[in-house]
Amino acid sequence: MIHFKNHLLRSDLKWVFFNFAKTNFESSKIAFWASGSCQIVKNPRFYGKRKSDRNEDVPLIKVSRGRRKEAQTALLEYLHSTRSMQFRDAENMSMNSPRFLENILKKFTNDENIGKSITRFLRYHPINEFEPFFESIGLSPSEYSSFLPRNVFFLNDDKLLLENYYVLCNYGIVRNKIGKIYKEATEVFRHDCEILQAKLKSFEELGFDKSTVSDIVVSNPYLLLDNIHRDFLIAVEKLKTLDIECGWIEEHMLKGDTYNWRHVYELLCLLRKMGCSKMQLREILSQASRLIFECSGRTATSLISFILKFGVTSSQIIDMFLHFPQSDLGIYARNMRQSYHFLVESELNGQEIGKIMRTHPLLLGSCNLKKVDSLLVCLNIGKARLREIITKDPQVLKSWVMGSRVKPLNIQKESPQKQKAKFLLDLGYIENSPEMKKAFKAFRGKAGELQERFNYLVDAGFDRKDLLEMLKLAPQILNMSKNMLEMKIDFLVNGLGHPVSSLIAFPAYVSYTIQRVNLRFSMYNWLVAEGTAEPNLALSTIIACSDMAFIKQYVEQHPEGLEMWDKFKKDIYSD
Repeated sequence: MIHFKNHLLRSDLKWVFFNFAKTNFESSKIAFWASGSCQIVKNPRFYGKRKSDRNEDVPLIKVSRGRRKEAQTALLEYLHSTRSMQFRDAENMSMNSPRFLENILKKFTNDENIGKSITRFLRYHPINEFEPFFESIGLSPSEYSSFLPRNVFFLNDDKLLLENYYVLCNYGIVRNKIGKIYKEATEVFRHDCEILQAKLKSFEELGFDKSTVSDIVVSNPYLLLDNIHRDFLIAVEKLKTLDIECGWIEEHMLKGDTYNWRHVYELLCLLRKMGCSKMQLREILSQASRLIFECSGRTATSLISFILKFGVTSSQIIDMFLHFPQSDLGIYARNMRQSYHFLVESELNGQEIGKIMRTHPLLLGSCNLKKVDSLLVCLNIGKARLREIITKDPQVLKSWVMGSRVKPLNIQKESPQKQKAKFLLDLGYIENSPEMKKAFKAFRGKAGELQERFNYLVDAGFDRKDLLEMLKLAPQILNMSKNMLEMKIDFLVNGLGHPVSSLIAFPAYVSYTIQRVNLRFSMYNWLVAEGTAEPNLALSTIIACSDMAFIKQYVEQHPEGLEMWDKFKKDIYSD
């Protein structure tokens, strides 16, 4: 008996291989169209190519309704009577697997009694029942090919698949929609059906009715996966504590979008921690539901973390969301970042940028601004004038969005002397006072250059009040280029280890060359290590005195002091 079965199997394999070669390596194929005529289709797709390349978009062959009905009846009879399938399953597979049925019909194009021919064929050539089954539940051949089991042909051998399939059918889910669930949540069909039943029941316990649960599961099969299902339940419970109705959740769920419910839950918790009341959060979600559903809330979380860096308070963020514009959240977040870069490229200092970000977040998120360089050309101004316009009235940014026409400004240029006088008045000098006249002579350079250096020192960490006092003691600070100031302050902080605030007491530090400062501190640190100099001397004590006084007071106190002084001097100045 076993030998007889093996013989039949070998015969079947030979037959399959023969028909595979005959069917798929012909030089042309014949397609039958709706008119009843036939056409030679050139360049057939071979099975040696990718599965996704199979010719699934080619129309089904044209056969009479009677012949197709006979073929479906023969397949139904085989599945129900011979294979003992339930009638509903056999009927669904025979009526809703046109591609599979077409492959059978191609073998009997000239047979008059198609029903008997197919019945006889199926009696001796068992089919892979998974193929018509997967097609009948809504999957195309390219979609289900990777799901076909290797060593199993008969559907009844996969009991877990059928049990979970029946759970979905009995729940009211249309059979041809189950394929989408199988494709996106395959692991559900590999566990006991009680697990799937429990998950469907858990949706009902949240407040959804059966019809809604069916629609949600079909639209979002991923919710049946263990981790995501758990995150979904937690997130929905959180929404329910905010008195959010199930209908509101259902409205967004049925769109079929995929969400990371853990991120949704984390955003809700974040907003609550920021002080957002239940009433405020409900109002925010009713006006801007995309806040939690766009990118599963990650866009909103990223936006919050970005604007918090500028000192925006939690209450300001909540107020921003309460008055959120009717625009896409992703576009709003992108505009916000682009506006920030616009302000940076305009060379506003950190305090000015922070102030605008705090006071005009809705404006910055609503404007897709032009590039700075092109805007300067359109306005026919420089960056100094641009900064002045923005700081005076940030609302002007609305006029500089992409696509808008910008006319050149009619500006009466002030003389350099007037610009410089205006800069000094902004610093707090009294007009025509002796102090202002003295400062006018002491500060060299154009007003724009002086302003740039002043802004750099403010950004470096100096308080405006302290900086004005420093300039009175050492006005030459602003006579140095911005690059030179950067270099000397960097050497003070990173080279010598002194805080930037040490310049408040000794602003004249910037007047000395880096070589001089390096030589003095190299020698001083060596003397401290040798024990012949007191540690922690003031910056001015080490630098301000002349070389002769420094040598006499410190260097000569050590027997080898002069030798080390010459060595340090040679090394530093040679570099």
